[in-house]
Amino acid sequence: MPINSTQTAQPSNWALLFACWLIASVSTLGSLFFSEVMGYAPCILCWYQRIFMYPLVILLPIGMFPFDRNVVRYTAPLSAIGTLIAVFQLLLVAGYIPESIKPCTQGIPCSEVNIQWFGFVTIPLLSALSFLFITVLLILTHVRSSK
Repeated sequence: MPINSTQTAQPSNWALLFACWLIASVSTLGSLFFSEVMGYAPCILCWYQRIFMYPLVILLPIGMFPFDRNVVRYTAPLSAIGTLIAVFQLLLVAGYIPESIKPCTQGIPCSEVNIQWFGFVTIPLLSALSFLFITVLLILTHVRSSK
């Protein structure tokens, strides 16, 4: 049976999408754990990041069964925008962004640090790394499946 233009038979491409889904799932469960179990209320930027992370948990498996390389078209923009928001918050927490640009004027401050593991690992850093890894893996999936 021939493979159409949207599918490739390489298991490594499927594994890359699976890795993206795994990262998105752990990130989603982690954010729910921090807010619902630990009681840390999410700030506005955290909510925006959730808006871009949570759909990945649903969309990525749709592209895995069967493998459809076009899922990258729909998930990569979500991940890339999430990366930008997470990096913005990371820079805000680090103090590189001036106080006047802060988007969180009401409610929970976006620069508040609830968790700091090993002296530098914060929730915004975890979010930025998750989005960045997903974005890189999606780009790699696109490049490998286009050949």
